[in-house]
Order: sequence, then structure tokens, then C-alpha cells
Amino acid sequence: MTTTIKVTNEVRDRLKAQAAREHRTLGEHLAHLADLGDRRARFDALREAISATPDDVMDAYRAEVGAWDRVDRD
Repeated sequence: MTTTIKVTNEVRDRLKAQAAREHRTLGEHLAHLADLGDRRARFDALREAISATPDDVMDAYRAEVGAWDRVDRD
């Protein structure tokens, strides 16, 4: 199923040029841009969750990672 979206000619031309550079159809390019937006949102949420993690929990995490890193080198 397809649909029509309204964008300015300038935006359409920019999107078409971007798609052509990447050897994608316009639809594929728009899907790629939507995927990038979703990915950015996931990473933003992850950054927020990490920054909200209490210091004692982060310290325990860092200690565990350090222990695994030492095991991996042996």
C-alpha cells in the first residue's frame, strides 16, 4: 500500500538527491530516515536511563566490567 505526502518542492528535491546518492528509492530513503529517527530516540532514552542510574549502581557495574575485562585478558 502506498500513500502521498505533501512536502515542498525543495524538500522533495533534497530527499530525492539524498536517495540517489545512496542508490535508494525515495521510499527506501524515507524508511531509512525513519529508522535513524527511531534509533536516535532509543539512544536518547538509554542516555537518560544511564544518567539517572544511582552512583552506587554505576560503581558496582564498573567494578563488574573491570573484573570481566581482567578475566578476558588472561
